[in-house]
Parts: sequence; C-alpha cells; structure tokens
Amino acid sequence: MSGHRIPAWRVTLDGRDLTDTLAPRLIELSLSEHRGGEADELTLRLQDHDGRLALPERGAELTVALGWQDSGLQNKGRFRVDEIEHSGAPDRLTLRARSADLTAALRNRRERSWDQTTLGQILKTLAGEHQLTPRIAADLAQIAIPHLDQTESDANLLTRLGRRHDAVATIKAGRLLFFPVGQGTNASGQPLPTATIRRSDGDRHRYHIADRDSYTGVRADWHDSENAERKTVLVGDGDDAKQLKESFASEQEAKQAARAEWQRIQRSLATMSYQLALGRADLYPEQPVRLEGFKAEIDQTDWLIASCRHIVGGQGFTTAIELETRTTI
Repeated sequence: MSGHRIPAWRVTLDGRDLTDTLAPRLIELSLSEHRGGEADELTLRLQDHDGRLALPERGAELTVALGWQDSGLQNKGRFRVDEIEHSGAPDRLTLRARSADLTAALRNRRERSWDQTTLGQILKTLAGEHQLTPRIAADLAQIAIPHLDQTESDANLLTRLGRRHDAVATIKAGRLLFFPVGQGTNASGQPLPTATIRRSDGDRHRYHIADRDSYTGVRADWHDSENAERKTVLVGDGDDAKQLKESFASEQEAKQAARAEWQRIQRSLATMSYQLALGRADLYPEQPVRLEGFKAEIDQTDWLIASCRHIVGGQGFTTAIELETRTTI
C-alpha cells in the first residue's frame, strides 16, 4: 500500500507559488541539510524543451516544503539562488540555492580582534551585526576568551568557533545557533524527537566501525607567556594521541580544542549511511535516531543525524541520511 503514496512538494519564488508551473517540468529536486560548517543547499533541475522557462535573477529567494499528499508538507526553509545553469539539448535549467540566511555581508572578509571577553559576547556581536537572534548554549556562552583575532568572514569565524568548541554553529530561520553537538534541538531550541528507523524502511545501508586503537587521545600545545615555555595538555590516553597542529594562547583554549577533537574522533568511530525507500521530510541534522532490525551492535548504538539529503524525482521521494555515534566525554 505504501508504494502508492504520492510525493508532495511546494516551491515559491520571491513569494509566488510556482509549484503547478514547475511540476510538469521537474526532473529532480534535491535538498541537502547540514548541521553547521556548510550551508543547506537546494537544487532544482527542470525541463525547458519549449524554451518557455524564464531565468530567475541571482539572489531570488526560494522556499521549499516536502512531504506526502496523505500526510502534509514540512517547511524546509528559505534559499537564495546563487547559481543558474542552462544546458542542452534537450534544454534544461538547473538552479542552485543556498540558505537565505547566509547573506553577502556574512561572507565578506574582515579583520578585527577581541580581548578579555566571552564566547557568548562574540557570538552576540555577530548576531546583532546581521540582525539575527542568538541562540547560544549557556555553558558555551560563559567560556572566557582572553584574545581572538579575526581575519576571515563572519561566516567562517562562526565555523571556526564551532569546530574549536565542538558545537553546532550555523544560521537558520533568522537565528544564530551555537550549542554542543548531540544536544538534539531545532532552530527554536526545542528538543528534536528521537526518530525510529527500521531495516524495512530502506534498501541500502553501510555501517562502518573504525579501529578503536587508531587514536587514544588528543594533545594540544599552548604558550605559557609568563614562563616563556611551550606546554602540552592531553585529553584521553597518551599512548597514541593525535597532536593538534595549532598552538594555543592559553591552557584553557588548548584543553577546549583537544576535548572538541577527541569528541569528534569518538563520534566517527562508528558511522552509518542509510537510504530510505520513502522520504522523510521530518528528519533533520542533529536529530537522535534509534535503528531497529539490523545487527545487535548497530541497534544498540545511540545515533545522531549528521546530514540529510532529500530527493524528489523519477524515483518518487527518497531520503538519504548520514549517521554518527551520539557520544560526549
């Protein structure tokens, strides 16, 4: 019975609903969602056999919603067109759009420094400069930042800070989000429900577990200016620890960076890729997942969605997800 479900979708361009116009021409709609570091990306591939499709302007705003006719649509956000391609024959139009919140101002390179402040104050400054609402985890907001130099764009700075503190660092729905990976919340700060995915829900999977002895810990160097010495901190075990290349200005920063890298290593020990036969627009990055019907080791792992790719096209509506271990230290 589920094989007869009919995909549903809606696309607007600068507020105009184009779904009925585009539906007969749709070759593929794909939406890639990430939790931070990369912008969400929407791609539309359309037939233009009669030459009647107008080329939209770069910067035009698209919105997209996905789902099924029997269960309604999930709003998946706003996107700004930044690539347009026309090819043939047969003539086709391809539009690529990225998260509308990632404005040109956020991508402009700038230079400045902060002294004797907190991570929260830096992030609130970034949010205020771009008319964004900050949503920052309290524990992270309180982290002291003795000194920070910026020589990149605000978007790249946000990504750098996210990696330094192993945090989801992204901009969605008019909000600057910064919270620990694995917290499992949406752009409004509300908990995402745990999704249950069964072996029977899909047709392809790949489970991979790495050698647990590849790294036993992480080392990071820092400069002790008072004693003019280089010192080292260790998170985990030192038998075969990964050495970070960057040298840090304080012991606290070195510990934070080492801890963040060690958490990333732990999460990547086990990974899972899964192709769902029937798309699920209700799945989002950072959502906890429980798997059923696989090997016991797979079912017993606490999983977290790292990224999703939703596709509507000739094969109906499908969703591919990348999972990693949900763990903290």
